[in-house]
Amino acid sequence: MHWLGLLFLSVFSFVVVQPLPFASDVKDALLSDQHISSMPYNEDQIEATELITKYGYPVEEHFVTTKDGYILRLHRIPPIRKGIAPCNRTIFLMHGLLMSSADWVLLGPEKAFAYYLADLGYDVWMGNARGNTQSKNHTKLNPHHSKFWKFSWHEIGTIDLPTMIDYVLIQTKQKALYHVGHSQGTTTFYVMCSEFPSYNKKIIAHYSLAPIAYMKHAFSPILRVSSKFVHSLEFMSAIFGVDQVLPHNALMTLIGNQYCHAQEFSEIICKDSLFLICGFDQAEFNDTLLPTFMGHTPAGASSRQMFHYAQLIDSGRFRQYDHGLDNIVHYGPAHALAPPSYDLKKVKAPVYLYYSRNDWLSNEKDVIRLCNELGNCKDKVLVAENLFNHVDYLWGINAKQLIYTVVTDDIINHLPENEHHEAYDETDTDEYQK
Repeated sequence: MHWLGLLFLSVFSFVVVQPLPFASDVKDALLSDQHISSMPYNEDQIEATELITKYGYPVEEHFVTTKDGYILRLHRIPPIRKGIAPCNRTIFLMHGLLMSSADWVLLGPEKAFAYYLADLGYDVWMGNARGNTQSKNHTKLNPHHSKFWKFSWHEIGTIDLPTMIDYVLIQTKQKALYHVGHSQGTTTFYVMCSEFPSYNKKIIAHYSLAPIAYMKHAFSPILRVSSKFVHSLEFMSAIFGVDQVLPHNALMTLIGNQYCHAQEFSEIICKDSLFLICGFDQAEFNDTLLPTFMGHTPAGASSRQMFHYAQLIDSGRFRQYDHGLDNIVHYGPAHALAPPSYDLKKVKAPVYLYYSRNDWLSNEKDVIRLCNELGNCKDKVLVAENLFNHVDYLWGINAKQLIYTVVTDDIINHLPENEHHEAYDETDTDEYQK
C-alpha cells in the first residue's frame, strides 16, 4: 500500500504539478520578464531568516549576481552575539540537491549545524544554488521559461560556487575560508576545484558530508532503475516541458501539514518516500519535525541536475553532462562520444570525507575510490552508526554527536599557520571569469 501511495505522489508531482503553475504563479507569469527577474523575493518563498531570528540569532541576507545573470541569496550568522567570542574563522556551508540554506538550521539551536558553529564563534555563511526557493531569480530570464533551467550542477560548481566564495571573502576581508558541503554541495566543490584549480588556495580545508562524485555503487533502487532510462526520461522531460523537479509550492506544504504528522498513518508514506531514496533509519529521524522538513524541503532543482546524477550511476564515471549527439557542439570532436571527466587530482585543497554504510547514495566503495583519486584527501571518516543515512547528516537526532563535533575537531586540527588571513585582493584573476 505504501508503494502505491509513493508511486502516485511521485508521478503526480513529476508529471502534473511541475508543468502547471499555481494561481499565484499564473499571475506572476503574466508580468514582464524584467519585473519577475528583478524581484529579490518570490511571494511563495519560505524565508530562512525567520527560522534564525526566531531563536535570537543575528542574521544577514546577501545577494550576488553570477556572470550569467542568476541572482543568488546567501544567509549569514555573524559572530556578534553577546557572550560568544569570535574565533576569526569563516566557514561556508553548501546544501545538497533539492535543499537550501534552511536545511542547515531546521533542527533548531544546539542541534542544527549552523547554530552549533555559530555558538563556537564561527562566521557562518550559507549558500543557495540557482533554481532553489532562495535563488529563483535572474536579471533577464523568467523562471517560468525553459531557458532559465538549462543548467546542471556543473554550472553550480563552475559559476555559482566561485561567485559566492569570492563574495564572502571580499565581505570578510579574508584570503581563504573553510568549506563544508553536503551531498551535491560536495559535488560542486570537486567540480570547482578541478575545473578552476586557482580556487584551491581559497579553501583552508573542505569537509564532505555524504560525498558524491562516483555513484557506480549507489544502492537506491529508484535511482538505479531511473539511470537505465535516463535518456528516455530526458526526452520525455523535453517533450512535456518538465524543466524543474519538486519545486516547493502550496501542495508540498499542504502534504506536510495535513498528512505527515507523527502518529498519522500517512506519515509512514511520507517517511518511506524519503527512506526509499536515502536509506532507512527510523532511529535518527525525528517524526515530530516531519511537517517542518516538508515546509522547506524539497526546495526544487533543475531536471538536468537529476539527469546528471543518473548519468553518473549509468556510466560509473565522474564527468560532465552527457548531451548525447550534441556533445561535439559542447566539448569538441575529442569528446563527441562521451563528455570529459573531471580531473580530481587537481583538487589540491585538503579534503576530509565523512561517509556511512547505510547511505544509499554515497556508497563506501565510491567514497574510497574518490579519496584515492583526489589530489589531497586528508582522511575518510566512517560514521560511528551503522544505520546513518544520507539526510541524517542534517536531520539526524544524533548528528551533533556523530558528525558536527567530529568535523569541528578536524577543523581545529587543521588550523592554518596564520589564522589572520591576508585581506582578499579583488584584483585577483579568477579563472571562472575568463
